[in-house]
Amino acid sequence: MNVRTAFLSDVHLGTRACQAGPLLSFLKRFEFEKLYLVGDIIDLWSLQKGFYWPAEHNTVVQKILRLARRGVQVTYVVGNHDEALREHLEMTFGDIRLADRCVHRAADGRDYLVVHGDRYDQVMRCPGWLSALGDFSYETLIGINRVLSWGRRRLGIAGRWSLAAYAKRNLSSAVEYVRDFEHAVARDARQQGFRGVICGHIHTPVIREVDEVTYVNCGDWVDSCSAIVEHGDGRLELMHVGDEGVEEERLALAA
Repeated sequence: MNVRTAFLSDVHLGTRACQAGPLLSFLKRFEFEKLYLVGDIIDLWSLQKGFYWPAEHNTVVQKILRLARRGVQVTYVVGNHDEALREHLEMTFGDIRLADRCVHRAADGRDYLVVHGDRYDQVMRCPGWLSALGDFSYETLIGINRVLSWGRRRLGIAGRWSLAAYAKRNLSSAVEYVRDFEHAVARDARQQGFRGVICGHIHTPVIREVDEVTYVNCGDWVDSCSAIVEHGDGRLELMHVGDEGVEEERLALAA
């Protein structure tokens, strides 16, 4: 399928939670002119604690490098788990440009601020368990979820169900955290004169209007296996990929 642009965030290569298989299926299924990697693509935090790099993770990196060599404009917006790369901002590695933030002009003329989002995260104001979501606690939830998913498949229950997503939707502290994050990102984008903002960081994929700004979160490739694509007319679409590596559903259209 041909699209104009793809946006991916929070892949977390180098961790056991990374779902590289569905990501490879997504990268093989779509053809695009531009690719934005919106932070936390390689989890340098995790790699510093213990090296984990299976062949599938290497294949993801090789696939992205091949796309760049073939002429796809690839921009890597640095996040917090790969923040060591901020020492090399605006440099190009293997035809991939590194940036702290950038601007994407959609086909309809709308300018979107593209930023990972970690600098909007007021973790010191959040409950202790929530501030650890990106590290041990979150990986624990994902591990439990893999066991539950295995049990659901054995029982013949179809469809993806996420323990982490359930917690974010139903625990009041998590709901408040996500809402505050969305408003902080949208408010800053509006103050800078943007009509839209595309980010990641909190692993909560969505396209919605927040404070008169189109707020777009790419989600992640740990739990939701989601990405944002831009069509030729500038329309953004949130895509989810299933465990079998096929497109599972399309959600949250935005004109």
